Amino acid sequence: MMRLRQFVFVAEDLKSAVVDVGATLGLAVCYNDPNVGNFGLHNALLPIGGDLIEIVAPIREGTTAGRYLERRQGDGGYMIILQCDDAVAHRERIAALGVRDIWRHDDDDCHATHFHPADVPGAILSIDDMGPDGDPRVELSRWQWAGPNWQEFVQTQSTKALTAVEIQADNPDAVAARWSEVLDLPLENINGMPAVKLDNAHIRFAADTDGRGLGIGAIDILPNDRDNILQMADKFGLRQPNGQLMICGVRVNLV
Repeated sequence: MMRLRQFVFVAEDLKSAVVDVGATLGLAVCYNDPNVGNFGLHNALLPIGGDLIEIVAPIREGTTAGRYLERRQGDGGYMIILQCDDAVAHRERIAALGVRDIWRHDDDDCHATHFHPADVPGAILSIDDMGPDGDPRVELSRWQWAGPNWQEFVQTQSTKALTAVEIQADNPDAVAARWSEVLDLPLENINGMPAVKLDNAHIRFAADTDGRGLGIGAIDILPNDRDNILQMADKFGLRQPNGQLMICGVRVNLV
């Protein structure tokens, strides 16, 4: 079992990014995690269906997130956080592939590992479990990073779910093969692009067409009220000529 439980944007300005994401997609902030201050960040989490969108922004100089903003020339996608049944087993398996980790968290009720983006290109991948009380099969299961009562903030009038993340690269086939190996999931073809299927979403790999380089280029959103989303996107000037939305430096496809 491997669930896309949390997708993370990085932004220069947290407040404006929260307004763009929340107002356009009809999502509400459920939690601000004080622990991200250890990384020189502040954040906001917004439930999307049974999963989460997080937005982080630097609050001091010299952070990894700040360097990422500079390298990719502005806001964008940052992390992909997956939930599984046994994160320690995945950590050990992935370490055997020569993949380094950059952060670990181990408690009886939570295990998490952030893997080095030089070894798993395109995003910071985290594979987490929530111990015996957190089930990746359950849509509104316990998820420590979102606070104690995140389920009470779920809003689905406009948006049903986050269904895909697209990583762009100069060599998408090679990056896809690496993610397939690390996640121990087969490579598939989705709409002509290599992809790995998770239990509730997929990660696909595309050529870099915007010149911003390796990184998360797009996400797919399943709407409940497409017209309302588009109206709000127009209000905030986020709709692109091709019909995509551009939110926090990421192209958003309504599928």
